Amino acid sequence: MSLKKRSLKNAEAYISGIQTGDRVLLGQALTLVESKKKEHRDLANQILSGLSKDNNKSLRVGISGSPGVGKSTFIEAFGNYIIGQGKTLAVLAVDPSSSITKGSILGDKTRMQSLSIHPSAFIRPSPAAETLGGVTNTTHESILLCEAAGYDIILVETVGVGQSETMVHGLVDFFMLLLLPGAGDDLQGIKRGIVELADMIVVNKVDGDRIIMAKEIKRSYQNAIHLFGAKANLWETKVFLASALQNEGLENIWKELIAFDSELSNNGYKSINRIQQRKSIFEAMLKNRIWEKVLDSGNNLNNIKALQNAIQNNEISIYEAINKFTSGK
Repeated sequence: MSLKKRSLKNAEAYISGIQTGDRVLLGQALTLVESKKKEHRDLANQILSGLSKDNNKSLRVGISGSPGVGKSTFIEAFGNYIIGQGKTLAVLAVDPSSSITKGSILGDKTRMQSLSIHPSAFIRPSPAAETLGGVTNTTHESILLCEAAGYDIILVETVGVGQSETMVHGLVDFFMLLLLPGAGDDLQGIKRGIVELADMIVVNKVDGDRIIMAKEIKRSYQNAIHLFGAKANLWETKVFLASALQNEGLENIWKELIAFDSELSNNGYKSINRIQQRKSIFEAMLKNRIWEKVLDSGNNLNNIKALQNAIQNNEISIYEAINKFTSGK
């Protein structure tokens, strides 16, 4: 959504509109958050500051998986099921960006046609840009805006670039990993780190001749999970089978999700986890803001360019350049 100066409102109008469920103003606020223009970022910060803090009544769910696993199809099927349970849903879908043109297709609304037009659902595709880890550097702010708009469930769909996208785990309450039968995601082919973080593993596209293979994968992963030891939240990760195309397995996944939210809300871990996440997010955002301040200074920018040229000409090492810049010499 492009923003024209004459269409912008003041922070109070956005805050009021978002809290009353105005989807147009919510979309504009999300665009402000993602914008690199200083006036947009300043307005976005005013909006975020004026909204209520974390809403523990919501449930934040991260969904990750390799390309081709069917994340968008699964989210549409599962999202429609969630809405059928009387819940409202926001989907924050992160699309890969070209390293050459920096552009993104942002096709998730096209892939989730029935969900995108449902009045109880809100879908927002965002470009990953240069951010690594499967999400964007504004995903947390987007979550807060959707929560302020009253959405019960926030689904964060990662880029799907492989096993590096564990950053979403630090933004959500529940982390779901999707696998595809027969695509090489066996115990030798998948990284232990992302499996250890998962609160649920779903083997998707379980239909046709994949059923027997999927059951074998489920058994292998369920046995392997017990070798990892207890997770920080003490939740026992289970493996589920699903077919998004056939709408099969969604009820069991939903029941497990609700059981997770109930248990971790009651034992206090959900609140504790969000506190730890806020501290980590604060540190990350502070580093970004400090770097922005550094670049705002003309002298700093000139010094950086001079050091870059010196590195390029092999006149100085990277480490010497960093020491020179940080010491001010």
